[in-house]
Amino acid sequence: MQKKRSTFTFASVGKKSRPKTRKTRKRSDKQVLADHIFWCNSCNVPLIGPVCDICGSEGTKLPLTSPCDVRFASAYERDLLDDLLRQLYDCNPFVDRVILLNKVAGDDRNDEVLVDGIRIGHMYFDILQKQFRFEPTDMGASVLLNHTHSKTAHLHYSGRHLNGKKISMEGIDHFSPDIKNGDPVLLRCGKLVGIGTSLEDSANYRPGKPLLRVKKIKKISANLKQSAPSMDSVIKANQSSLKRIESNAVNMIKGIGNDPAYSSFPVNVSFSGGKDSLVVLDLARRALDASRLRAIFLNTGIEFPETVQFAHEFCNANGIELIEKKAENAFWDNVESFGPPGKDFRWCCKVCKLGPANSAFESCSAENPCLAIDGKRKYESFSRQETAATEANPFVPGQLNVFPIRQWRAIEVWLYIYWKNLAYNPLYDMGFERVGCYLCPSTLECEFERVRQLFPGLYERWMAYLQKWTASKGLPPEYAEYGFWRWQQHPPKMLALAKQLGIAITPVETEDFSISAVSGHSVCSGGNFSVEARIRGVSLSEAADVMRMLGNVVYSPEMGVVLIKSRSCTVKFFASGNLKVTAADRKVADRMYRNACLQLLRIARCSGCGVCLNACTRGSIELKNGKIKIHDSCTGCGKCNESCVVVRYANRIIPDI
Repeated sequence: MQKKRSTFTFASVGKKSRPKTRKTRKRSDKQVLADHIFWCNSCNVPLIGPVCDICGSEGTKLPLTSPCDVRFASAYERDLLDDLLRQLYDCNPFVDRVILLNKVAGDDRNDEVLVDGIRIGHMYFDILQKQFRFEPTDMGASVLLNHTHSKTAHLHYSGRHLNGKKISMEGIDHFSPDIKNGDPVLLRCGKLVGIGTSLEDSANYRPGKPLLRVKKIKKISANLKQSAPSMDSVIKANQSSLKRIESNAVNMIKGIGNDPAYSSFPVNVSFSGGKDSLVVLDLARRALDASRLRAIFLNTGIEFPETVQFAHEFCNANGIELIEKKAENAFWDNVESFGPPGKDFRWCCKVCKLGPANSAFESCSAENPCLAIDGKRKYESFSRQETAATEANPFVPGQLNVFPIRQWRAIEVWLYIYWKNLAYNPLYDMGFERVGCYLCPSTLECEFERVRQLFPGLYERWMAYLQKWTASKGLPPEYAEYGFWRWQQHPPKMLALAKQLGIAITPVETEDFSISAVSGHSVCSGGNFSVEARIRGVSLSEAADVMRMLGNVVYSPEMGVVLIKSRSCTVKFFASGNLKVTAADRKVADRMYRNACLQLLRIARCSGCGVCLNACTRGSIELKNGKIKIHDSCTGCGKCNESCVVVRYANRIIPDI
């Protein structure tokens, strides 16, 4: 079950850690995140610092595209790349090489592929076709042309600018017979090398019709280096930097753990079964007496079976006390009320993590403080880039969270795992970059495809619910099939996909008015206090008509959202009926949530009596189709609320409000 493997990874270097004051932490955590690694050309290995420990030479700086959370290709990803290259070009010159993947922006998974210090191309998931694809860069084309004649074209050298041009057969000396429409084609033109896209199958050539479009071509020569280093060589080349970051993290944990305020209390390590928490658990046992450590595993009830098994097996094998807190059936008990969770509507975290977390730390208080070592990293997401060295837990009084690897990238984490020969969750070698809840909305669509392939029972249960839910909202089956459920407010890439598919993605609301809500700080993102609710019985346009009572409204039927934003609070009401209120302060969030619910109840139960029209001295209210509509001239004075019988008796109509 447990895997041990020797491989390599990338690490940042910092000064020795010690318990810091709030002022010191603020200064140190404002540093700019690194946007590069180094490559030793002599030893042909990636470096986490500027100098190679094998030959002593300085490495060449290798820039990375943001967010720069570079990692080593897993066993699955190496096999995937191998299949793609052999399908396209009938070769794989990188099979025995160190392969790095750097995730970049895209419709789904999109990784820069780095080999021998060369950015050879992009491996990405095509959501529409539900399959991975590979597209070389011009540098990658230069390397591949030394190993293949498949999917290649030789152009006439005309001396003119070729980038972006469409080329017909009259401008082509050779167009290999295996090319299909849409294929990435390797190009030669005299001393120029590049990459183009086929506009036609080789077999369907028509005189005068363009055959390909040149994406990029220039005078370039890129070759693989002679040596193909072993994993052990990469670890050896980074030995001093690895020791340095280990020492920094261990000293940080040791310094805070032995502080008189915490030295007599247990130290809790948040252990999810993932790579980051695995590393901090290992660092903690090197820093502190094992008898003080407890690994806290929050079992959300929607974990992969492998994750649960790994958490138990690792702790048993290493003599670490494991405290497992279970959410049991909490997700399935609540999903009917709230609907599918979304990246921007993560009610599931509060239901499945907040409750178990509170029970795990129930003995912790201001009088009995405790420590929690956590594997949160800045490179994971934009919301985590301001992570400080330590912070008070927002929902457990007396708990101090410590983040010893906050400056590490994924590649650093993996290098540490391989260096220490730690067993790790087998899901990483099965095609999963993250191993949290199997139906988490933050999971990429390509990973849901892996769930379908490897865990059909889990996948079918979730898809059965999604298909039932989408049908109830008047949405097409593609809404579930292509992952539109993962957002309340769909980003441009998903709007474009909906247009390609020719489907509507705005839900139809036909239910009686009701409210289901959860509140609390987000355990997943560590953000502000939020209240998330499922509102039935109010359409998006109706909500836009009355929410002006709360402030300036931005209403976008195309995006399916009504937005009210102020300095202290944000309110979003989605076409799906989900409401999200976010604020830095709990009292502000609670107050704004209740006010929003009152206005939604008001429009849902509006009788069209018109009493509120007379109460408004500015004439900001009108009756439209028997319902009130509030105009932009509204100042939010509340006089119309005082005259409304629905608002007056809100607590009797909806006691939970």
